[in-house]
Amino acid sequence: MKYIKYLVVLLAIFLVLPFGVFAEDENNTTSDTEATESTSESSDDKRVNLYLFRGEGCPHCAEAEEWFDSIKGEYGDYFKVVDYEVWNDEDNAKLMEKVAKLRKEDVSGVPYIIIGDKSWNGFDESYEDEMIDQIKSVYSQDVSKRYDIMNYVNDSSSNSKTSKKKSSSSDVLALIIILIVVGGAGYGIYYARKSTSK
Repeated sequence: MKYIKYLVVLLAIFLVLPFGVFAEDENNTTSDTEATESTSESSDDKRVNLYLFRGEGCPHCAEAEEWFDSIKGEYGDYFKVVDYEVWNDEDNAKLMEKVAKLRKEDVSGVPYIIIGDKSWNGFDESYEDEMIDQIKSVYSQDVSKRYDIMNYVNDSSSNSKTSKKKSSSSDVLALIIILIVVGGAGYGIYYARKSTSK
């Protein structure tokens, strides 16, 4: 009978141990959107973030990149290109989908360009003046009041992380309650057998 008590304690330890390890792993993982936090504007850098989702080998993407490079001489102090290659990088492709979903846009291909609160799907010379005007307009705004889609991507991922942590906490609490009930039942059975064997 003494062995049953030890067996119940050992079983409880083996049931709780994996959940403790899982909870620690969940807190140490980073999401793809956390990597975008580095793209947020710092107080020293007042340049506008120009988000370019592109595909390696895409001719329109290469055209857009060349054009952005060509205007850096005149407008380089106004913007910086934050580049995401989506054809060969699954995380970047998922990020583009999240961004499009948050913006309520249907992105049919690349390049997908976002400057402040405006976006362009594809690239054409007819977009150039509009993009320059948007860069200047966003640049003239107070940095703290600028619309930056990545701030919203980060907020939505933070909300999902909070709900995951709450869910994980309630799972652990439920497990502890189950272990207490099973342990109590096992201990009750042990005492019942002990009292009937006397």
